[in-house]
Amino acid sequence: MSTPIPSRIAALRQAMRQHHVAACLVPSADPHLSEYLPAHWQARAWLSGFTGSAGTLVVTADHAGVWTDSRYFAQAEQELAGTGVELMRQRTPHAPEHLAWLEDHLGEDAVLAVAGDSLAVSTRRTIARRFDATGARLRTDLDLPAMVWTDRPDLPTQPIVEHALRYAAETRADKLGRIRNAMRKAGATHHLISSLDDIAWITNLRGSDVECNPVFLAHLLIRLDGSGTLFVGRSKLTDATVAALAADGVHLADYSTITDALGELTPDDRLLVDSMRIVSAIGDSVPTPVTWIEGANPSTLMKARKGPVELDHIREVMRRDGAALVRAFRRLEERVTAGMPQTELDVDALLHEERSAQPDFVGESFSTIAGYQANGALPHYRATPEHHSALKAQGLLLVDSGGQYLGGTTDVTRVLALGETTAEQRRDSTLVMKGLIALSRARFPRNASGPQLDALARAPLWASGMDYGHGTGHGVGFFLNVHEGPHSIRPPISGGTLVTLDPGMITSIEPGLYKPGRHGIRHENLAVIVDADKTEFGEFQAFETLTLCPFDRRTLEPSLLNPEERAWLDDYHAMVRAALAPLLEDADAAWLERHCAPI
Repeated sequence: MSTPIPSRIAALRQAMRQHHVAACLVPSADPHLSEYLPAHWQARAWLSGFTGSAGTLVVTADHAGVWTDSRYFAQAEQELAGTGVELMRQRTPHAPEHLAWLEDHLGEDAVLAVAGDSLAVSTRRTIARRFDATGARLRTDLDLPAMVWTDRPDLPTQPIVEHALRYAAETRADKLGRIRNAMRKAGATHHLISSLDDIAWITNLRGSDVECNPVFLAHLLIRLDGSGTLFVGRSKLTDATVAALAADGVHLADYSTITDALGELTPDDRLLVDSMRIVSAIGDSVPTPVTWIEGANPSTLMKARKGPVELDHIREVMRRDGAALVRAFRRLEERVTAGMPQTELDVDALLHEERSAQPDFVGESFSTIAGYQANGALPHYRATPEHHSALKAQGLLLVDSGGQYLGGTTDVTRVLALGETTAEQRRDSTLVMKGLIALSRARFPRNASGPQLDALARAPLWASGMDYGHGTGHGVGFFLNVHEGPHSIRPPISGGTLVTLDPGMITSIEPGLYKPGRHGIRHENLAVIVDADKTEFGEFQAFETLTLCPFDRRTLEPSLLNPEERAWLDDYHAMVRAALAPLLEDADAAWLERHCAPI
């Protein structure tokens, strides 16, 4: 029987007292600062019971709280109930963020402990600066959660495989050559990379150490002299893969020896690092005389700009994924209409069954969100055997799902009308659709950034006094993480870096609207940034929509769409029909034809 959450918090507090620690901070992070974590590093979830992907736990002698954003408020309230851990709402008026809260509650010489293998170098600097005024102290050499987590899962040991060159399009040697050119320009002799998607992209390798993300635990040290070391579990690779890596100058060392290797750097060495992607425990192992050259990992921008071969693969994947969605949605519609018992869990099973039948399918790109009626108002809802809803022949079902294929990664959201809908639901769905269309039709100058475009998707909602609490778009990897930087489309952040939207970058376009206890709406396509035209005012870019799946027009109120919006929706459905019809037969083809008819 698992230990109750209050007992886990009590054990942590006991460890804090033993080490004279006033507060313990437990972020959602691992030594690679990943968004999604192997079970071994899910200490925040284990201690608090909150399982959302974003959140920070702070424990003091008399308070325990999880800071998270509006996407997870309802989920956190449910999961934290009765645990003694309080929900602390982020990004809401008059509510302090966790660092501000710690400043107010930790006095002179009070110690804050954070495990050094889960804290970015840049974040540690921020905490140290903020503590200068209060006299509080930070320790990163104590992993207090590990001291009390007695049944902590082991590190994953899944095999690592080559990503075939016909998909990857660029050899490992060529990618390493491009990175060394960037190192040369920066004046670096060495480059350290810990972010797992960067490493997978550079090495043309894929794994499954993180659920739904085809990455593997590793660090990579690249030298300007043409050699490199991949710090990884040797048993995960075949002899043939090890030999292929060696032929490209990449040799292996044990995953745990990264700090030993960094400790051997000399005063003449100049190390290129991204301080936001390297944890303190690893940064501390670099000898003081070594020169740090701080900047973004060159590979992050390289892999975000998809090339022509990658985009051709992705377009084909979108056809196959769209056909799978049509088959799944058609079957679901028939079952619900016939009165067959169906739940949100059946939606997930249907999608998996149809995607699994597609060529080169590897797995889901994230856990499927199938939220019926009020559950759709929870942006990151996940049905479980213990908590799920039955479907009825009425109202709205929000389905956000995606697949990992050898030729690309998909992420698509559709809102389905399972029967009669209300005027409010149709109005809300149409306002969100107007935002998706506005952004999808946008023309923007080269060097524009996502925050400059975000308002286009929100304007129709703002005009009705409504908004949504998440970003409008995130980057998507190529058979890699479904959330990929450095670009995004979201409201401006004070002091935030503006990343330009470059041709070849893939982004989601996903405005939404959520009314707790009633319904949720989110329409989502993936699009790639392309060159549009050149005028006397400069070069302009546009979005090419990649996702191929009909929107359910029964969720819309056509009278709220203007002629340009109607034309865009009809043109989109004509494109979907042309692309998917050759892949579908009989009832599936008829369903496609019906749902792609002009509005």
